Amino acid sequence: MASNLELGVGELKKFRDKVDGVITELEASAGGASKLGQNRVTRASLGTGMAFAEADGFFTEYERVHSSLVALSKSLSGQIELLQIGVHAADVGYSNVEEDQRRRFHDIRARLSEERAEAIKREEEARSKKPTQPAQESQNSGTVAKNMR
Repeated sequence: MASNLELGVGELKKFRDKVDGVITELEASAGGASKLGQNRVTRASLGTGMAFAEADGFFTEYERVHSSLVALSKSLSGQIELLQIGVHAADVGYSNVEEDQRRRFHDIRARLSEERAEAIKREEEARSKKPTQPAQESQNSGTVAKNMR
């Protein structure tokens, strides 16, 4: 039984090392949180001086997607850090994990749970505000067909 446990810990260490490598690659890439925060398009870069509803709509959508990507990157980093601490705890035993790492684990877990609850709430609110698309499309297609006759 002890040899199985040692094998399991060894595998967890290999997993931790792979996760560390993924984190390093992610942070160094264009998808890293720091680089995502730097690459911003401003509304002015889409033209100024006259009303341009399409540019305003594009910029609004760009901001929404950009914010979502930054939040995703931050969330993934937190989840990976949770895995790292968990693998370390499995290696040395929970009672041997430093108090600041335990606190960090619980802080990250609480933050991620709160972010998830907020995201679910926003999604539910967005769904309740969205009109039903199929009914509108069928009405529009009927109007277009009548106008084409």
